[in-house]
Amino acid sequence: MNETRRALVAALADGPVSGPVLAEQLGVSRAAVWKQVEALREEGFAVESGDDGYRIVDVPAYGAAAIEFGLEAPYRIEYHDEIGNTNHRARELADEGESDVVVVADEQTGSRGRLEREWTAPSGGIWASVLVRPQRPPSEAPMYTLAAAVAIASAAREVGVDAQIKWPNDVLVAGGGETAESTQTERKLAGILTEMEGEADRVSWLVAGCGVNANIDREDLPSGATSLRAEVGDVDRRVFLQRMLETFYDLTAEDADLDAVLDAWREHAATLGRRVRVETPRGTIEGEAVDIRFPGSLVVQTDDGEEVVHAGDCEHLRPS
Repeated sequence: MNETRRALVAALADGPVSGPVLAEQLGVSRAAVWKQVEALREEGFAVESGDDGYRIVDVPAYGAAAIEFGLEAPYRIEYHDEIGNTNHRARELADEGESDVVVVADEQTGSRGRLEREWTAPSGGIWASVLVRPQRPPSEAPMYTLAAAVAIASAAREVGVDAQIKWPNDVLVAGGGETAESTQTERKLAGILTEMEGEADRVSWLVAGCGVNANIDREDLPSGATSLRAEVGDVDRRVFLQRMLETFYDLTAEDADLDAVLDAWREHAATLGRRVRVETPRGTIEGEAVDIRFPGSLVVQTDDGEEVVHAGDCEHLRPS
């Protein structure tokens, strides 16, 4: 969506506005305003024209203009019906100097998760990668993964799904069976893959890739996964994604206190208070997860004392 149309959508989000007022606000002719209104209609917006001006009375279900309409976060949306991988596209945009862009797709054909695990991303899900350029050191990058997890879990709870976060990057929902040792009563709803490029003292760019199983049948998902549809029925993906992006922005804006991310993460955590096994580059750590520390490290109480885990693959275990 071009800048003029984006400004038009923002102006109409607050109610009816006359053509002359829109022309003055946008710095274009009244004919140009009419052309932009017609373009919105072609994109699926229902725009009425009355004595008091133009008014948006209905919004398309999904797409760039729809997601930007009423979004209270300063992101531009780039939408694709189908794409190989939203993170890859966000990285391309980063190389082009872009920032504050969210690449959104209805379907991904080349998805991958953390540790190169396969990730199914069919039509109906929420596949979005947020490109930002935070003025922070690379050591703080894990906080953006935590913030994305909080944003997803919070949006899921708004639609009635009791979502919880598994360290470091999964959002889970209770339900399912269990094996002898590992607790499998949790199904995966969403995952986050964060990538970045930076120098010693600052991040050049960061991409937080979020994948949420939204309006997808459970039988179309891998074993151990669930979807919003399976839990509560279909949701409005546009509104869900808007809530995600607004929460993520509130937590990570340049003037935000990143310590608030930790507090929010604790409120949504499934891992804390659980017995865990964490595979790390230094070996396996097993014990009770007792806290999260800046910038996103997991604190595990083991038989030999406290261990602080900065990175690893975490498994929830059954109680001893």
